[in-house]
Amino acid sequence: MVGNKLIRTTKFCTRCGEGVFMAKHKDRYSCGKCGYTEFIGKK
Repeated sequence: MVGNKLIRTTKFCTRCGEGVFMAKHKDRYSCGKCGYTEFIGKK
């Protein structure tokens, strides 16, 4: 928290919407609810 403001460090799932966070792994973000995965790194 910064002052009275909460700073989120993880992403929301793009399929499930706000309220469902994605787990951050070494090479990807993954949603535990729907299984959506975004890879991090070179494209």
